[in-house]
Amino acid sequence: MNAPTQSPADTLRSALAGLLDGLPPTQAARAVDRLIASYRGTTPTDAPILRDRADVAAYAAYRMPATYEAVRSALDALAGAAPEDWSPAGHLDIGGGTGAAVWAARTVFPAARPTTVLDWSQPALDLGRELAAADPWLASGVRWERSRIGAAPGLPATDLVTVSYVLKELTAADRAALTAAAAGAATGAVVVVEPGTPDGYERVIEARDALIAAGFHVAAPCPHSAACPIVPGTDWCHFSARVSRSSLHRQVKGGSLAYEDEKFAYVAATRFAPRDPRARVVRRPQIRKGQVLLDLCEPVPGLDRVTVTKKHGALYRAARDAQWGDPWPPRP
Repeated sequence: MNAPTQSPADTLRSALAGLLDGLPPTQAARAVDRLIASYRGTTPTDAPILRDRADVAAYAAYRMPATYEAVRSALDALAGAAPEDWSPAGHLDIGGGTGAAVWAARTVFPAARPTTVLDWSQPALDLGRELAAADPWLASGVRWERSRIGAAPGLPATDLVTVSYVLKELTAADRAALTAAAAGAATGAVVVVEPGTPDGYERVIEARDALIAAGFHVAAPCPHSAACPIVPGTDWCHFSARVSRSSLHRQVKGGSLAYEDEKFAYVAATRFAPRDPRARVVRRPQIRKGQVLLDLCEPVPGLDRVTVTKKHGALYRAARDAQWGDPWPPRP
């Protein structure tokens, strides 16, 4: 099958552009307001948040670009820690809704693979299938299946399991069951992504601990599988992904800037041992005259601040280009 002429990200943006055609702006705005309240509050766990076409169209325009960038960043980190020739032979996205994680995996691991998206909202699955039609490989390679998320049914074995922005919607018991089911299904890796808030980080740590107990290695963001060195209640580990806003995105979100920064927390855990563990930049680098300050999570478990100066030559130039979330020192 010939590759699309656009990148997956550009194809997704083009597909999203027509979503709200014919939907009155006031109706889209009401749907966005309700979704914001639902995602920031306590969500009932006996019904999906996305209820109808207006909801899912508003959600896709409001949230899908940011979810895509966060999951893509987490999968990039997984790819950097995996063996150089590793690519998932299959992908299961739990709670995938409109398919942001599928598009992210398409970007990071472009080889064709059987993919299944599970979600309990049929309108979300329908819209995800509609958006996927814009990409020839996704149109034919993805199955969209309705399933009650959190019931932890037997899941088919697959190489990669993703669970993004789902755990907040579940009770503690259902979160544990879902993480255990994901661990049981994954033959290669599990990637969990949550909002970059203190409570989102706590849910990621909960999943991280469960995955380690199930025999997984932490591949990212931590360069080790020991306990997180952050003292609970004092701070939280999270990262940032830059999201380009289309005119539709700015219209739905009521913003004027051409971009926004999505804060997220994540863990990528693998059945295989990660290659070449390196420290991770866990804060935005501070660039000062003649020096760069980097806050790092080290392979020998602990947090450290290092100062890279001009006398370090190429390493200093690399530090000036380093981004929040990057491995350090950078891989060749």
